[in-house]
Amino acid sequence: MSTAEGARARARTEVTAAIKDEARRQLAAEGASKLSLRAVARELGMVSSALYRYFPSRDDLLTALIIDAYDAIGAAAETAHAAVPEGELMRRWTVACEAVRVWALAHPHEYALIYGSPVPGYAAPATTISSAARVAMVLIGVVRDADRGPGLTGLALPAELRTEAERMAADIAPELPVEAAPAMVAAWAELFGLVGFEVFGQFEQVVLDRERFFRHAVTRLGVSVGLPAA
Repeated sequence: MSTAEGARARARTEVTAAIKDEARRQLAAEGASKLSLRAVARELGMVSSALYRYFPSRDDLLTALIIDAYDAIGAAAETAHAAVPEGELMRRWTVACEAVRVWALAHPHEYALIYGSPVPGYAAPATTISSAARVAMVLIGVVRDADRGPGLTGLALPAELRTEAERMAADIAPELPVEAAPAMVAAWAELFGLVGFEVFGQFEQVVLDRERFFRHAVTRLGVSVGLPAA
């Protein structure tokens, strides 16, 4: 790459970052449904036609913000999880969950973008899937290591759910016992439900010591997916 090409690439990266930063400020102030490319361009002192060279539509900008948010929350879980010794299975699970909560509380508007109400008129493309799966992959990895090591415990599956469980298992973790799949899907939903209740104020006057409550709750989720108690 020539010096001129490198300078252009750096300039494009800097402008792209500035556009996304301003878009995040608009998310915080107005919500995702009111995000406007024209308003972003105006705040940055750009003409709309120039901004369209970076993001051809509002949906393209939303998709970039969504991928960034999924990657950030996924990286937080991965980093926390990687700091725990491999054999401490329940601790690996809980610290990953706690990292999700900490990130969400620090970035409530970005959390709302990916786990709040759908944006009217927007459908997330397939390019968001791998980023969206990062937290789940951390948690599935813990369950996989438990199955290969001490073994999963306490998993049960009603007969009427077996067909659905087999379909889930084939999609998300074919190497694990079929019984683990519904438990993991439920734990994934409950994790983000717990975080969402706190981020969106549903625990007001209900839960006061939220950090200890959350740790207790996600430990129970770890037990529900078959992890041995710490």
